Amino acid sequence: MADTVQLPRRADGGVPRLLFVVTEDWFFLSHRLPMARAARAAGFEVHVATNVADGGAAIEREGFALHPMRFARGRLAPLATLASIRELHRVHRRIAPDLVHHVALQATILGSLATLGRPVARVNAITGLGYAFISETRKARIVRAALGRLLRFLVARPRSVALVQNPDDRALLQGLGIAAERIVLIPGSGVDVDRLVPMPEPPGPVTLGFVGRLLDDKGIRVLVAAHRLMRAKGSAIDLLIAGTPDPANPASVSQREAEAWAREPGVTWLGYVQDITTVWARAHIAVLPSRREGLPKSLLEAAACGRPMVATDVPGCREVAIPWQTGLLVPPDGPGALATVIEMLAETPDLRARFGAAARRLAEERFASDAIGRAVVELYRRLLAEPS
Repeated sequence: MADTVQLPRRADGGVPRLLFVVTEDWFFLSHRLPMARAARAAGFEVHVATNVADGGAAIEREGFALHPMRFARGRLAPLATLASIRELHRVHRRIAPDLVHHVALQATILGSLATLGRPVARVNAITGLGYAFISETRKARIVRAALGRLLRFLVARPRSVALVQNPDDRALLQGLGIAAERIVLIPGSGVDVDRLVPMPEPPGPVTLGFVGRLLDDKGIRVLVAAHRLMRAKGSAIDLLIAGTPDPANPASVSQREAEAWAREPGVTWLGYVQDITTVWARAHIAVLPSRREGLPKSLLEAAACGRPMVATDVPGCREVAIPWQTGLLVPPDGPGALATVIEMLAETPDLRARFGAAARRLAEERFASDAIGRAVVELYRRLLAEPS
């Protein structure tokens, strides 16, 4: 994305440096690459600090400077947490970024603590608001209260904002005491509507597509239960699952459970899929019965491919699956209601076609990566222009 507006120069005359802090390299590539490309095109020198698994080479091929580091996910690990903060502090000393973009809650907290006392602008992407904000266990409520106090302290600093993806998350952060003027809403990280294009429905039985980590919070167990109900009634509806368990997440299903699903009639488990178009080329309907989302990329990609959607009436999902326009909504955690709605849509190809065409228009008009990239770069500029 070309950009002609001049960015402020550093004191040494160089271009401004932007540092992305994200816990996993695959998440940066799947969810933040359009933003990073937009920043690079606007003139930023882009750096990425992340845990490197298989995505390091892909990040470097983009021309971004990679800073491998370790994050401890899924458990309370004080020593590992302190080590991550120290590593991030060393990265800041070494490259002296002008602006840092923290991706998701853990990176926001650890990255913000690492920047204390440093004159750097901060974008804190509070996305998804996962287990601690979904679960109602006593432990989750205690963690949620502590996180709220910490976020208020970390966000309420000069040239710092919380970035959210939907109005519900904005209201939640305001409810935690974060000032409205410190919260910016940009809907997602964008979807490549040039690469992901509408495709005809595949032949054969109606197939449901689920794309995402295999987490209880994503509704995968509810979907499998709904599929069993439909098959038990004689519905020849297939289920295509693309994704893997996430052992670091307490809501993850086990590898053994996922393998057992793959042995059930009408279920195909693909595991990790790099080219998501191969999923939507085989599926008629995108399904995401999640308990809460920031803005679900799987539904955005399905929309770009012209697929109708069935999702839960929860934050994030209802921004994409708009009732009776692009898809249908159901209450969370209800396999019976989910099965009923899926069967209705499976039996009405004209409705699927209408929803799919509207979903494509929505992807083009509201969620295209170019537009999202421009909005993010403008936010970067605004923060850099504010006094420190």
